[in-house]
This record gives sequence, C-alpha cells and structure tokens, in this order.
Amino acid sequence: MATNMLVFMQFMRNILLPLPGVTEKMHFDSPAFYVNKKIFANVKLNDQLLAVYTLERDKWITADPDTFFITNHYLNYKFMLVRLETVSPEDLKSLLMTAWYNRATKTLIRKHEEDVQNG
Repeated sequence: MATNMLVFMQFMRNILLPLPGVTEKMHFDSPAFYVNKKIFANVKLNDQLLAVYTLERDKWITADPDTFFITNHYLNYKFMLVRLETVSPEDLKSLLMTAWYNRATKTLIRKHEEDVQNG
C-alpha cells in the first residue's frame, strides 16, 4: 500500500467511520480509532506504522514478518504493528474490520450486520 499518509488515513476513515460506534481522536499525538471508548487502531505517523488490535497476532507475523511484527512494548498487549509500505489493502481492511468486531459490543455488531443487509 502506498505510504502517502493522507491517502492511508482516508483509506482507514472510509472503512472505519461508517461502522457503528466508531470515533476518531488523538492518542498520544497520533490519530486513533475507538469503539465504545476502546482503542482498536492507532496510527504511528512518523514511523508509517499502524498498531492494530488482534487476537491472531502469531498467524499474521508468521505469514509475513516484514509487514507484521511487535516490539517489546506490545508483548503484553493484544496489538500488532503493521508496516504501511508493505501491507496490502485487502489485508489492511481485513485487520481493521476484525479489530472492530473484536472490540465492538454485540449490539453494535448486530446494527452493522443489519445495515449491510439493508444496503
């Protein structure tokens, strides 16, 4: 994926902001996305990285350790770092949607599923 941060941020906003309960606000001087006050994606602008909530960190890191990795800071958290210059748009969208599903309430998930069915 291109590392132009404006393009990247718009890509993320297009995917995430229509989801029920999602808000965007700053987290330690970086843009972040929340659902029900729970952070699930945090953009590291200076490093062109994304910290994303995941329950499948090992799967992603094993599949592509150049793109998906952690630092010592994330060892005890359910987050993984994603290198923006090498992640595919499809993988990024999948990670973002899964992160939202894992942090959203059942009510918000049900609302999203109803919205999708109703077009």
